Amino acid sequence: MRTIKLTVAYDGTPYVGWQRQAAGESVQGLLEDALSTIDGRRVTVHGAGRTDAGVHATGQVASARIECAHGASTLLRALNANLPPSVRVFDVRVMADDFHARFSATGKTYEYRIWNGATLPPMLRLYAWHVPQTLDVAAMQRSAQAIVGQHDFAAFQGAGTATHTSVRRVTAATWRRGADGTLVFEISGEGFLRHMVRSLAGTLVEVGYGRRDAGDLARLLASGDRAAAGRTAPPQGLFLTKVEYDTERTS
Repeated sequence: MRTIKLTVAYDGTPYVGWQRQAAGESVQGLLEDALSTIDGRRVTVHGAGRTDAGVHATGQVASARIECAHGASTLLRALNANLPPSVRVFDVRVMADDFHARFSATGKTYEYRIWNGATLPPMLRLYAWHVPQTLDVAAMQRSAQAIVGQHDFAAFQGAGTATHTSVRRVTAATWRRGADGTLVFEISGEGFLRHMVRSLAGTLVEVGYGRRDAGDLARLLASGDRAAAGRTAPPQGLFLTKVEYDTERTS
């Protein structure tokens, strides 16, 4: 038995999310089916993050235990031959046996992308939130600084989330322009609550509208009141771009 690490990108538009579910196609399910075909036995795949329906990834990481003796390059080719074009594996590595995509991760980076213009380019309709109103990006940037550090993010947690604590540490949060002209909210941290990034993005857009002042994020963090925060931004603008690990111990 060997432990492998997969670096995966996917267009989340047609899927019910990362996690295998009773109905609908999932990214986890597709990877498990592909690996099971290659390995000749049922294989379970663990992901670093459980992205929701419609959310994308350019740097998702997954791990699995396999028996077959194929080398990494052969596994890479075989996986992509057994996956739809909307899911691609870009790297395969054989790791130490104790590596786990989720539990070994020390940090993640997400991007939330907005098209801030009157007309949404059709090629971005599935990959950005269309916000036609003019936004005060400087105010949004000032407001985002309140997120950095360790805070209780209960005000930005998805309803019905089961977690032992809503405290998370964010290491960076910034707004910038993407190469495709989108307005990008990039946020890095040790871990994230369900819908946390999308709720933060939705609230920061309200700051950009002028509906909230730049100091509102700090007050919302202190309140822990989800009803007082802004809307949850739509899923198509969210991308998991990077997962970090302290060590990359291969076998």
